[in-house]
Amino acid sequence: MQENQERNTLLYDLIILGASGFTGRYVVKEALRFLDHPPLKTLALAGRNPTKLTQTLRWASHPNPPPRIPVLTFNTSDPQSLLSLCQQTKLVLNCVGPFRLYGEPVVAACVETGCDYLDICGEPEFMERMEAKYGEKAAETGSLIISACGFDSVPAELGLMFNSRQWVEPAVPNRVEAYLSLESKKRIAGNFGTYESAVLGVANVESLQELRRSRPRRARPVIPGPTPPKGPLIEHQKKIGVWAVKLPSADSIVVRRTLASLTENPGGLPGVNESVEQIEKREAFWSTVKPAYFGVKIGSKSVLGVLRFITVGVIMGLLGKTAVGRWLLLKFPSIFSLGWFRKKGPSDDEVRSASFKMWFVGHGFSNASLASQGNRKPDMEIITRVMGPEIGYLTTPIILLQCALILLIQRENLPRGGVLTPGIVFGPTDLQERLQENGISFDIISKTALSL
Repeated sequence: MQENQERNTLLYDLIILGASGFTGRYVVKEALRFLDHPPLKTLALAGRNPTKLTQTLRWASHPNPPPRIPVLTFNTSDPQSLLSLCQQTKLVLNCVGPFRLYGEPVVAACVETGCDYLDICGEPEFMERMEAKYGEKAAETGSLIISACGFDSVPAELGLMFNSRQWVEPAVPNRVEAYLSLESKKRIAGNFGTYESAVLGVANVESLQELRRSRPRRARPVIPGPTPPKGPLIEHQKKIGVWAVKLPSADSIVVRRTLASLTENPGGLPGVNESVEQIEKREAFWSTVKPAYFGVKIGSKSVLGVLRFITVGVIMGLLGKTAVGRWLLLKFPSIFSLGWFRKKGPSDDEVRSASFKMWFVGHGFSNASLASQGNRKPDMEIITRVMGPEIGYLTTPIILLQCALILLIQRENLPRGGVLTPGIVFGPTDLQERLQENGISFDIISKTALSL
C-alpha cells in the first residue's frame, strides 16, 4: 500500500521519452487523445532538444492549440538526468531507439527508482539482455519493465492467444503460423529506426547466441502432436491468397518467452494486490490458452514480392556482418532495401494509406487423444486474423498507449515487478477489447475439418 501511495504523489502519470522522433511524435499525438481523462491526468515530454519537442507538440495537437505540457530535457549518457526523470513519474514510455544503443540507461534508471517502463523495441538481444541483467532487481524494486509493446510484438502475442482460445476442448492446436501482409494505396515506406535496428541485429547475432548459452534453459511447454516439418522456403497459402517466406522478427521469440513464463506459472503471474475475483478471472483466462509451435512469415500477393523480401534479407545478412557493410546499409537505406526504407521516413499521406493484415493459420487435432497416436497428422484447421492501420506510426502508438492506460488503471492486478513480455502481463487484461475499440480488429475466419 505504501508503494501505491508513493506512486500517487508523483508529478506525472507518464513521461514520453524520444517524443520528437519519427514514431515518438505519433505516440504524442495518440497520448493527447486521452489526456485530461482518467487515468491520464498529467503528461510530460522528454528529449535532448526542447525546441524539437515543442514543435512535436504543436504538430501533434494540430489543428487545436498545443496544451500546456511540460517539456523536459534528458540525455541517455547522463544517468543523473534519467534518475531525476524517473523519480517524477509513474510510467516511462521509451521511444528512443535503437534500443541496444540507447535503451539500457533508461531501463537501469527505471529499475533503480521503481518506475514502470514500456517500450516499442523489437530487438531480441536487447530484451533478453535486460531480462538477464535487471529481472531480479526489477522484481525487488517493484518496477515493471515490458518491451515490445507496439506492433512488435503485441499483435503476434494476442493473435496467437486469440487463435489458441478457439480450440475448444477436446480440440487442441499443434502449430500456428502467422502470415503478415503489409498493404497500401500508395507505397509501403518503413521506419528507418526499424531498419537500423535490423542492421545492428545482424551484427549482434553472435552476442545473442552467447547470452542464451550463458543462461539456464527455461521450461518448454508440452505441445500435443509431432514437431512440424520445416516446409519449403517459399510457401503459397492459397486460403488467404499470399506467397510467403519466413520472417526473422522478434515476434516468435517474444511469444516463446511468454509460453515459457506460462509453463513455469500455469495460472499466470499474480498481481501485486489482486482481489479473489481477479485471481479467478486471471486463472480462468490462462486455462483457455493452449501452447502451440509458432512461427511468422511475411507475405505478398505475388512470387515477385516474396523474391524482393528474400533479396533484401540476403543483402542485409551479407553486408551487416562487417563495419563497412553496415556503414553502406545505413548510409544508403533506400538503395539496399529496394526502396522500402529511407531516412526521412514516410509522408503523412503514406502513413494514412497503409494497413496490415496478420493471418493466424492454426493446425491441430479435433481430439487431444489423436495427437498421441504416432505421427498422425492434424485433422483440424482454424484461421483467425488481426487487422489494423499502418504498423509503425499508427498501430504501434495505439498499442503502446492502451498498454500504458491499462498499467495506470489496473496496476494492482499486474505483477509487482520484473522484466516481462507483454503477453504474460497484458494477456488476461482487457487489452484486446481496447485495441478493437481503437481500430485493430480480431476476427475468426474459418474452422475446417481436414481430410487426411
